[in-house]
Amino acid sequence: MTALQVTIFLVVAAAGTGVVLTRDPLPQSMMVGIYGMLLSILFLILQAPDVALSEIAVGAVMYPLLLLAAIAKTRGKGAE
Repeated sequence: MTALQVTIFLVVAAAGTGVVLTRDPLPQSMMVGIYGMLLSILFLILQAPDVALSEIAVGAVMYPLLLLAAIAKTRGKGAE
């Protein structure tokens, strides 16, 4: 295992801990996007580019957007 791999594993672990410890949904959705991007970098370093592309599409883009849309819908004028 190279130093780059160990470093990215530690950064991903720290970001995952940050996602869990963030309690407010809006900052947590941003942390989830950052976590997804870090996971895609990890997959690229581990030579799995197809998995990295899937992670970018789903984990770093679509899931945080859907989460933000749900937050906006529940905090909107129609929510009681």
